[in-house]
This record gives sequence, C-alpha cells and structure tokens, in this order.
Amino acid sequence: MLITEFLERNARLYKNEVALTEINPSDERDRAKTWREASLIEQARPNTPYKREMTWSEFDTRANRFANLLLSRGTKRGAKVGILLMNCLEWLPIYFGILKAGCLCVPLNFRYAADEIKYCVDLADVEILVFGEEFISRIDEIHNDMPKVHTLFYVGPGGPDYSEDCWERMSYCSSIAPPVAIDESDYAAIYFSSGTTGFPKAILHNHKGLYSSALTEQNHHGQTHDDVFLCIPPLYHTGAKMHWFGSLVAGSKAVLLRGVKPEWILRAVTEEKCTIVWLLVPWAQDILDAIEDGRVELSHYLLDQWRLMHIGAQPVPPSLIKRWLKYFPHHQYDTNYGLSESLGPGCVHLGVGNIDKVGAIGKAGYLWEAKVVKEDGGEVGPGEVGELAVRGPGVMLCYYKNPEATAEILKDGWLYTGDMAEVDADGFITLVDRKKDVIISGGENLYPVQIEDFLRKNDKIKDVAVIGLPDKRLGEIAAAIIELKEGVECSEEEINIFCTELPRYKRPRKIIFAKVPRNPTGKIEKPVLRQIYCHGRLVEEQIKG
Repeated sequence: MLITEFLERNARLYKNEVALTEINPSDERDRAKTWREASLIEQARPNTPYKREMTWSEFDTRANRFANLLLSRGTKRGAKVGILLMNCLEWLPIYFGILKAGCLCVPLNFRYAADEIKYCVDLADVEILVFGEEFISRIDEIHNDMPKVHTLFYVGPGGPDYSEDCWERMSYCSSIAPPVAIDESDYAAIYFSSGTTGFPKAILHNHKGLYSSALTEQNHHGQTHDDVFLCIPPLYHTGAKMHWFGSLVAGSKAVLLRGVKPEWILRAVTEEKCTIVWLLVPWAQDILDAIEDGRVELSHYLLDQWRLMHIGAQPVPPSLIKRWLKYFPHHQYDTNYGLSESLGPGCVHLGVGNIDKVGAIGKAGYLWEAKVVKEDGGEVGPGEVGELAVRGPGVMLCYYKNPEATAEILKDGWLYTGDMAEVDADGFITLVDRKKDVIISGGENLYPVQIEDFLRKNDKIKDVAVIGLPDKRLGEIAAAIIELKEGVECSEEEINIFCTELPRYKRPRKIIFAKVPRNPTGKIEKPVLRQIYCHGRLVEEQIKG
C-alpha cells in the first residue's frame, strides 16, 4: 500500500471534514488576558488570516491538480521536485502531488542560506523547485545558477518574474488522480541530514519506507478519528511529517501552528481541542518556564482533552519530564528516537506505558529491530557502552550519490546510527552521546549528554551544551556552554560548586555563559559551538605561542 492511498480513502470517507488547519499567531495576541480575547484580536487582523482550513476532499483535489501540473510540463517518472516552504496549508498537498506523479519529493530546510539551497538542489538533481515568499531574496541570488532546475513555481501572491504562479497554473489542471502506476519499491523522497556533523547528506527513501513509518506512528500512539494533532516542527523534516502520518492513517485533523511561544501553543490546544502534541525539548522547557514565572496561567486555557505529549529529535532530560508531569499529571508521555536515515518517527521509542523509564529512549519500535554493539560487532553487556544500530522497513536505501558514506553506516541491512548507548537489565536503551561528540580527556571517555543532563537539574539553567576543547596536557577538556533563564544571575563559582556532585573527571573544566544554538528540529548545533570556541581557542593559543 502507498500513503497516497490513505489520502484518497480519507477524501472518500471524510470528504467535507477538516483535514488541516493553519494558524498564524502574532505578538498582538500577547495583549490579551484570556485565550478568548486573544482569538478575537487575532481574527480582526487585516492582512494575514489567523486561521485557514482545508477539507480532506480539497486536500486530495489539490494534490491531484499539482500532480497533473507536473505531468503537463513533461515531467518524467523519477524526476526530483524540491519544496522550499514554511509550514502552510499548501505544503502537504504539493508533497502528495509529487508522489502521485511518480516523482521524488525533495524537502529543503527553510533555514538554508542561498548557497546551501543551491548545494542541496544540485546534489539531489532537482528539476522543479516550489518556493514561497519568505525565500524570494535567497532564490533571487541563485535562480540563474541552478542549471538542472528548469521550472520555478511560486506559492503566494505576486511572485518574481522568473517564477510561475503555482496555484494559478494548477487551476487549469484536472482534479482527477493521474494514471501513474507506483510500486512500493519505487523511489519516493530525498531528505537531507540535519548537518549536525557536517554539510547535509542527501538521503534516499522509497514508498515502502513512507508507508511503514505511518504504520509505526499509528501503532505507537493509537490515533483515532477523534484525535487532533498539533504539528509545530517544520514539515521538511522527517519527524514532523511522519508523526502527522498517524493522523493520515486515522483520517483525523491536524493543526499547523506557525509559532512556538508557550502562549501560542496553549491557545492552539485550547481553540482547536488538540489531543496530541509533539514538542521539542526547548519548547517544553519554555512552557514550563512560562508557567513557573507567572507568564502563563493554566486556568486560562481549556486543556482537559490533551491526552499525549511526546518528544523526539534529541535526548530528553528526565528532569524535564518530571517537571512536566507536575503540571500535567494526566498526560501520557512518550520519547521518540529516530533519524532522517530511518525516516522517523520512532525506530526506537519509550512507549506510553513506561513512564518509570524516562531518560531511556526505549526499545525497538513497531516493525523495527535494535541492538547496541561494540567495535568488534558483538552486542554490549551490562554497563558497557556501544553504538546503536537499527533495522527495519524505514532504513534509507543510500546516501544519494555517495556510496562511500553509505558503506560506513549500512552493514548487512543494519543502520549504524553514530549514537553511543547502553542497555539496562530490562532491555531499555539509553543514549550516552553521539559517537563524534565523545570527549577523550586524559584517556577517559566523557559523554556530554550525561554532563548536560546533570547540569539541567540546576534551577537557574535554561539550556546547556557540553563540548570538548583542545588541551595540551589532557588532549581535550569538557567545556559547558550555559544559557541561563531570563533575568537570572549565576557565577562560574556557583556552577563549579553545583558540579561537585559529579565525579571529578566528569566535571566541566571551563564554564561559558552564552546562548545555546539549536537547529529547527531542536538539536544542539555543536559544530557551530566548536567553530566558535575550539577554533577561537586554537587561534588564541597560536597568537600566544
């Protein structure tokens, strides 16, 4: 089966029911004292509509029209079509239209600079690029320098002269699904790695992988037709879209919220009666901080229907979930582990019934296998650390046009994730750190995630990242980049005293108070931190020398 068949089924069964709602909040709402007052302020805005909706029938019709638009341009089976859009109602119909045309969808990170867009478009052999108004200035720079791209479709009013109005062109195309035969083994999409370990790699997946990820998500979280999913992370990333696939399977509504402020999230849950919310660690942290410093009063919102909060894309501090359950004791909770190479949305997951194991990422997800292995390939024993490997129907086919990199992580059907982990007596897997992030200090292996989890217990710390800095004597030392909560003061001495509970060799030897950069999927951008602090330190030492 194909995921496009779920859409077609939903269009038949739930024709006039809302499939997608887009919400565009603004700072104007912050003047409001209640969510009802905020809603009235927002709906009076003259320019950007606060709320747009699309039924399942409209969703399928638009997907068919875009598929037929592609085919009307002579687009061949297997052609690559890029999407460069912020989350919006148009995103998913375009994605499904690409699949229905037998083409490959290539979602692009909306934070890419012009040169990064060009790099990824060239690498993936993109022939058609769909982009929105937020990206005009970036496309202006490169539209004459993308030799493989022959068509640029623009979504929105008043596009640049070198582009075509996507929705206007679609209006002339048939609303009937094109007669394109697609097999589950056919190529479906190219996603890009998050770039936390270097420049993005192009990751090739087939239709079977997309379909299996939908089954995995729905099995893990039991979406029904009555659920409402709040989607905040970017749709270009596998995590957000594949978690939405659970709604696709159930034929239930999803809400695309274009903003991450705690007030906006809670208002959306209230107004749209959301039952499932997938958050990133920083957003959950922000909600809790807003509650605790009085900026958010939970009694102002209607949240009783909210049944599940789950987190993915990065290690989850146990202290965060303990705080969360203090304010939301009735919530089910799940940790999802996945990566673009495994198509999300949980090749490993904690499971909603295992709250006592918070801190672990869990066990192999539905349709998946997982193991933790030593350098020699044997599985680790109790107390040993090894590399996490997973196997299942969502494992990538390859890194597109990069056989060397593919061979490094695909071995006998197993995907070697690069994440270091250990397994407890009950078989639950806990991440220790990225293989490339391990700090070797005086011959000891230091795992930054363990130090970060400890530091997050400090009430003054909002976020923290630990990296290795070069040291002549020890090789590397652990440095903690600490982002304090707003309005809070803290000294290096206070942090050092707090860290006396850690074994001496694990204590950070350098404390840096600064903002912790994270990418759109919530992962700490450690290459950025290394560039700032490691490179700067080396230059300083060279000058002194």
